[in-house]
Amino acid sequence: MRVLIAPDKFKGSLTAAEVAGWLAQGLAGSGVDSTQLPLADGGDGSVEAAVAAGFTGRWCTVAGAIGTPWRGRMAVRGDTIIVEVADTCGLATLPGGRLRPLDASSLGLGQAVRQALLRSPRRVVLALGGSASTDGGMGLLAAFGFRFVDGAGRVLAPSGRALLEIASIEAAAAVRLPPVDLVVASDVTNPLVGPEGAAAVYGPQKGADAAEVRLLDRGLRHLVEMLSRNGFPNAGVLAATPGAGSAGGLGFAAMLLGARMTSGAEFFLDLLDFDRHCATADLVITGEGRLDAQSAHGKLPVVVARRAALVPVIAVMGRNEIPRNRWGSTGFTDIYALTDYTDRDTARDPALTADLLVRIGRQVVSSSQVGRSAVMSRYPRSRCD
Repeated sequence: MRVLIAPDKFKGSLTAAEVAGWLAQGLAGSGVDSTQLPLADGGDGSVEAAVAAGFTGRWCTVAGAIGTPWRGRMAVRGDTIIVEVADTCGLATLPGGRLRPLDASSLGLGQAVRQALLRSPRRVVLALGGSASTDGGMGLLAAFGFRFVDGAGRVLAPSGRALLEIASIEAAAAVRLPPVDLVVASDVTNPLVGPEGAAAVYGPQKGADAAEVRLLDRGLRHLVEMLSRNGFPNAGVLAATPGAGSAGGLGFAAMLLGARMTSGAEFFLDLLDFDRHCATADLVITGEGRLDAQSAHGKLPVVVARRAALVPVIAVMGRNEIPRNRWGSTGFTDIYALTDYTDRDTARDPALTADLLVRIGRQVVSSSQVGRSAVMSRYPRSRCD
């Protein structure tokens, strides 16, 4: 049996490469070899997954979420570079882990993109998960030379707090992007503002209380209005585009710079060559930290199951909230959840998570071998299309 292990990360616990490695150890303990393909969907961990899949990691020093120097990493292969919010100015860059919803900025991502462009790539991919800010991409634009000026003529430092202080925007001296395919890899479909916008939906996750959410949403609306008045008449249309609200509005700012939006899961499966790996597999094992009702809307494991076509796919999850009578709708042959093996919280216990993944790896093989003839009869041409 040829097994492809292709998971996403278990957020807060293990990287995708670690998840794949522990499952592979379990498989090996039962005498089964496997191929490991750590995956990502454009969220945090995308650079790490790309490096594990053969990209080269390159360091870059940028401003963290509140301006403190941060050593982040980009992934480079050929003429493609992946830059990640999480590892440039995301939640992980906040000193002491203290959330700063009004003060955090996306400046670091812009600085990383500028450094990436020095390598003359054909394509730059922005992975937008794990952001700490709700600044509408003000920081990203500032890194490209946009000047946000207040009523007294002072240039504003980018942040969510500063949005309402913008009196004018100067973009005449902004850096023009060279010919490059700027790609936003995200499965977030929220617009920039309103009840489904960046502040309302994701602001609380970044530490914003109800009053701060209202202030940030007003600030984002003001940013759109000021851009519309200062040479960007399409700002309102872009703000309403699905995905504009991703990463606190970075999707909006990236589109303002000419980026195109694409499904993060689908894009990374293509980028990391999933179909080629799947073509020689008799079984695929995928997974991530949680499977719930939202997983069908573009979450990576479900996309893996769909892309695997005739190849059986087993999901290994940290937590599974899908009842057994609905497993068929997910596309998975079987689902294993860590919560079925322990009452302890595995999300903050990497060692326990690793032990359980090894155990499940052994169990998957045992279960698969028992029913192997049935599986191969059901899937007589177990290959991806």
